[in-house]
Amino acid sequence: MIPRTIFDSEHEQFRDSVRKFFETEAVPFHSQWEKEGAIDRRLWNKAGEQGFLAPTMPEEYGGVGVDFRYNAIVDEEISRMGLTGIGFGLHSDIAVPYILNYGTEDQKQRYIPGCLSGEIVTAIAMTEPGTGSDLQSVKTTAILDGDEYVINGSKTFITNGQHADTVIVVCKTDPHEKASGISLILVDAGTPGFEKGSNLEKIGMKAQDTSELFFQDVRVPKANLLGEEGKGFVYLMEELPQERLSIALTAAASCEGVLEQTIEYVKDRKAFGKPIASFQNTQFKLAELDTEVSSLRVFVDRCLELHIEGKLDAVTASKAKLLSTDLQCKVIDECLQLHGGYGYMWEYPVARAFADARVQRIYGGTNEIMKLIISRSLLSD
Repeated sequence: MIPRTIFDSEHEQFRDSVRKFFETEAVPFHSQWEKEGAIDRRLWNKAGEQGFLAPTMPEEYGGVGVDFRYNAIVDEEISRMGLTGIGFGLHSDIAVPYILNYGTEDQKQRYIPGCLSGEIVTAIAMTEPGTGSDLQSVKTTAILDGDEYVINGSKTFITNGQHADTVIVVCKTDPHEKASGISLILVDAGTPGFEKGSNLEKIGMKAQDTSELFFQDVRVPKANLLGEEGKGFVYLMEELPQERLSIALTAAASCEGVLEQTIEYVKDRKAFGKPIASFQNTQFKLAELDTEVSSLRVFVDRCLELHIEGKLDAVTASKAKLLSTDLQCKVIDECLQLHGGYGYMWEYPVARAFADARVQRIYGGTNEIMKLIISRSLLSD
């Protein structure tokens, strides 16, 4: 393993705390949460007590004001352990930063402390039944009526949808416009007309609550508008590099975790009277995968460095998301093959990882969209 230079001793102490926390509070229960379709809601509060939720938030709102490397550590440890039911990344890396970056002072004071303590779980409602990566075509509307917005529409595939106390809803405040008609509005659970649908049954990430959300004449104060009206699409584009970096970080850590487990497995498992590790095919395959994963790690760490410096652009983040998630699916597939029939058994971590990884190439913008963004940068004048 190539030494990582982006973290210092303080970061590694934090990582050790995060790892011990999840080993105690999550690993023993995750398989049960998979059966139940959601993690224990109390884990959010426990993580908040330890300062593991949105650690980049400023001290005036109850945070510790550190940089994104701390978020990365939490993301990596969750992914390395296969704890895909834990939606902290969506909360800490994506939703809460919207409130900090675009919210009013009142909104920040009202929401961020609870987001840090685990009292408030957040979600962001982008995807609709007929609209995925094409965010300009969302149909959910928020029409101003006096001092209130009236929201109508539906969303689907919403991470943290069942647990969410506050949802950032991507909607059209001007239905006649495309990108310039999009705004972001904060909607609290329990608001009349806002209903959570069923917890969706997925191929993988079975412990992650993922929901449909319905809005029927939902009235929220004008003060719940996040940022400026009509600027929602701009805000979404500004935040996507961090979201895609977060996905890349989890993909790289997943590759490393599964590869490490597979190396141990082939040392112990025998075929034809020999350890599987003694066969040249196994040795060559592992050498190939380790080389690719090491190369990915160097690139993703460089992207993390760029992000800390405020220099990670949309194209580079798209490359990180494309490369890491494609490789993640390849690595896990090859590792599953080395497990033989046992790799197809749900009790083995590689089987869970195989099912969990597939969505990484879809959310955060499909990998086809990543290719579109990258190709445009190459071919533009």
